[in-house]
Amino acid sequence: MATISGVHHAVESRLGAARVSINRVGIWMFFLSETFLFGVLISTRFYLQGVQKPDELNQVLGLMITAVLLLSSLTAYRAETAAANGDNAQFKRNIIGTILLGLVFMAGVGFEWFEGYQHFPPSNIFGSIFFTTTGIHATHVLTGLILLGIVYYLGRKPGRFGKGNYWGVEVSVKYWHFVDVAWVFIYPTLYLVK
Repeated sequence: MATISGVHHAVESRLGAARVSINRVGIWMFFLSETFLFGVLISTRFYLQGVQKPDELNQVLGLMITAVLLLSSLTAYRAETAAANGDNAQFKRNIIGTILLGLVFMAGVGFEWFEGYQHFPPSNIFGSIFFTTTGIHATHVLTGLILLGIVYYLGRKPGRFGKGNYWGVEVSVKYWHFVDVAWVFIYPTLYLVK
């Protein structure tokens, strides 16, 4: 009887590993499709506006929210590493840090929209490009914050995540990194190109 139980456990373990491998391929295919979306937004900026940008664009605020978002990638990475090693306290601290930094980024974008609306409303070409691009990105950030919140909620209990059992954290953090990388391309496209 013990042999059958051992074989059953081994089969379940292999199936679980195969499932995670398929999930990883799936998330990378999703990222590829999202890359096309952001690529279209960025190329639309150059097609419709060239390299012109309004002087009123708040360069300092753009740089600050970029730094905040990049810092959030570090805390997200640390949360994933902690979850993989079963360090629940470190995981929770870093996930909360990532969520807080993400909220600071969103507040910065909100302030940026308030300022931008006064100088380049959506009715002009740059305003339309700016609000569409940053709005779609902000939607992705909001989705990432929701995912991180769910992972935090699930990981409050010690032992929930550990070696070989942290896919939820891994996929949420990969998504967060993707959102950060998208901003790394959006930021110079909107703020620096001239």
